[in-house]
Amino acid sequence: MSDDIPANLEERLRQREQLQRHALATVPTVQVRISGNLPNTPLVAAIVAFLLGSIFCFGLLMFLGWLSSYWWTTYQLGFFIAAWSAFHFGEFAVTAGWNLEKCSVESFLLDNGSMYHIANGSAILEYIITLYFVPSFKTRTSVSILGMIMVLLGQFMRSTAMKHASTNFSHSLAFKKLENHRLVTDGIYAWCRHPSYAGFFYWALGTQFVLQNPVCFILYFVLLWRFFYTRTRTEERTLIKFFGDDYIEYRDRVGTKIPFVP
Repeated sequence: MSDDIPANLEERLRQREQLQRHALATVPTVQVRISGNLPNTPLVAAIVAFLLGSIFCFGLLMFLGWLSSYWWTTYQLGFFIAAWSAFHFGEFAVTAGWNLEKCSVESFLLDNGSMYHIANGSAILEYIITLYFVPSFKTRTSVSILGMIMVLLGQFMRSTAMKHASTNFSHSLAFKKLENHRLVTDGIYAWCRHPSYAGFFYWALGTQFVLQNPVCFILYFVLLWRFFYTRTRTEERTLIKFFGDDYIEYRDRVGTKIPFVP
């Protein structure tokens, strides 16, 4: 009887390890930040993905003009809604496909702090109020088209950066160097030092061009610049500890492509 207990325990541990490595598992195999605000299970991941897909379809129908019954169902707001839902789904999808060891429900980035949701809510509020009282302020189609291009390019930059960095990418700052952590300086990283940050920076500003929100555009620019300036300084101090002169040489050679963030 006593001989069976260790064997059963070992078998349970082996099964648990296999489960964590399963493609549908949402339990990271390395240490990452888990807030716990959403249950970290495949069921919740599936529900969130379904809801984001539904929101994307709603936004897409608005963008295509198939839901034009109301004054507020414009192509601009439709694009914003579709881009927002696609961004969050893409964060999880790219993590699951190229960085499975860090994948969890948190990878959707929906629990991204109260300021993030306030910013999105403020953008929609400014758009709706202006559209209702001064609709002529939302008629510059070329500005919205420019914003769409920025959103698509920003999304491409961020997703490409996450895919190329693979397991070297993390949504949260890493202060402990993992054994397989290497300095990525090729691909898109040969052109931009922080392509995931730059991608989101232009993605977010692009959404405000699409909505033609002058107030939120200025606020987005200031807040995002401040956030990424502080974050890159903190992250790069850690990267210098990890990689020493190799990172210093890389930092001096490749810029961030974010204005006023050297």
